Amino acid sequence: MSPIAAPTGDSKVAEWLSHPVAGAVVREWLADQGASERSIAPAKRLSFNKLIKVSGGKFTQEMLDGMMAETARRMADGGEPVAATPAAPAPEPAAAEAPAEAPEWVERITEGRFTGQTVIVTGAGSGIGRATASRVAREGGRVIALDISEARLKDFQASHDGLDITVVTADVTKEDDIARVIEAAGDRIDALANVAGIMDNMTPLGEVSDEVWDRVFAVNVDGVMRLSRAVIQRMLPRRSGSIVNVASEASLRGSAAGVAYTASKHAVAGMTKSSAFMYGPHGIRVNAVAPGGVATNIGDTMSYDSDLAQERLEVAMAILPTPVTADQLAASICFLLSDDGVNVNGVILPSDGGWSAV
Repeated sequence: MSPIAAPTGDSKVAEWLSHPVAGAVVREWLADQGASERSIAPAKRLSFNKLIKVSGGKFTQEMLDGMMAETARRMADGGEPVAATPAAPAPEPAAAEAPAEAPEWVERITEGRFTGQTVIVTGAGSGIGRATASRVAREGGRVIALDISEARLKDFQASHDGLDITVVTADVTKEDDIARVIEAAGDRIDALANVAGIMDNMTPLGEVSDEVWDRVFAVNVDGVMRLSRAVIQRMLPRRSGSIVNVASEASLRGSAAGVAYTASKHAVAGMTKSSAFMYGPHGIRVNAVAPGGVATNIGDTMSYDSDLAQERLEVAMAILPTPVTADQLAASICFLLSDDGVNVNGVILPSDGGWSAV
């Protein structure tokens, strides 16, 4: 029998993991990064070349080249994985394979959609927040971009030279920082995108620690509440404004994360609906976007600290649609932020490739 061919950059992540030699190489590389196979489960249907393209720098061509070279070396030496490497799983059945990829989505900017508007975006230093702040600025808006990382904000601002962007290094859990954001925005605030959020450690109710629960709620719930509370006071006199919260697939189902994150995002959904009801007559719309898998988060946000949760959640992850880019989420968020969403209020909009329909 001829040896199994080594995977290439065009091979799907699942093919790499199922290969008797390359699978060991990938798992060792992940372990060196403090991650595991579970952390890239949402990307199994992507080719490594595609993963590099959408991962925002978390996976690079150099990483792929190194894994390909190591795979080739081991195969030349007889293909024996190192002893500490777990055996590669059996290949996924054909039925689990995704259909042929659709044509690649191309962002199309709507010129002037946010002209004359001041928009606050949290978590603007990376991922969905950065993509949202970028699109608002490129569509003419004045952006107040905040993030806990000064370095990420400086990089974001430098990459958008000439656009109207004010950066504020701020922690949404601190009232003094929120006050500085409001001061930077000034008297007129037209829209707010509450994107900043953190993941939990995938623990279920019987195992969650007070520390994890408090930390997740402080950012995902308390931070959203406090900044929104301050922004609404600037919107009410003008009887106009739009707030978009980033909920999650975890705001719609119980099988997407641990109990802390799931409960926090259900709280965000409740906050969204209550605020839409209360402030709709005052011209303020409040909606939420519920993302599914996003490629920029692969490998650095998901860690399992519970064997029970890992066993249960891997079943749900098996039907997770192919992850999308942060720009694709920004398209959904900017629609709701803008006047294009004029008749949409109190909606939790799944932007998840159909995962919520399963």
